[in-house]
Amino acid sequence: MIIEKTASIFNKKGYTGTYLSDLTNATGLAKGSIYGNFKDKNEVAVEAFKYNYKFQSDQILQKINQKNKAIHKLLIFLNHYRTAFRPIFNNGSCAILNTAIDADDGNDLLKDEVIKTIYNWHKTIVSILKDGIKQNELENNFYVETFSYRMIAMIEGSIMLAKTLNKPEILLKNMDFLESEINRLKSE
Repeated sequence: MIIEKTASIFNKKGYTGTYLSDLTNATGLAKGSIYGNFKDKNEVAVEAFKYNYKFQSDQILQKINQKNKAIHKLLIFLNHYRTAFRPIFNNGSCAILNTAIDADDGNDLLKDEVIKTIYNWHKTIVSILKDGIKQNELENNFYVETFSYRMIAMIEGSIMLAKTLNKPEILLKNMDFLESEINRLKSE
């Protein structure tokens, strides 16, 4: 309950911008009740990040597991952000991006969690790409690792720009561009 009620607060305000009073107000619990369940604010923040990330990733992974072709699996990521960007924006934007920036130079525990998450996302995309190559769905003359990081960077950067500038069309147009890049990987 503590994590569910505080996850969006951490995502919107960041680790340093979230105060104990935010946690007690959101949960209706006293400080002792929160810290009776968690060692410190840092531990609550890590669990809130995991919750925010899992909320998004579970939706995507569930859809990916329903597809057989690599291209269709890759497009699941794009279609998710095309259709779910408003709830993502309302929740403070992307948990990975927000937490990465917030924790980059001062919170090693959170930063390590973000790094694990990015590597997991990268590993998922690489696995899809390699499977597509193996199944002769995708060309084998491109750098899978590089493409995966570019895809992640394009999605994350597009979310940041679209949310910050209040221009969802940036995200939508970049997802269209990324879709054309994915389609260019098709084997003839």
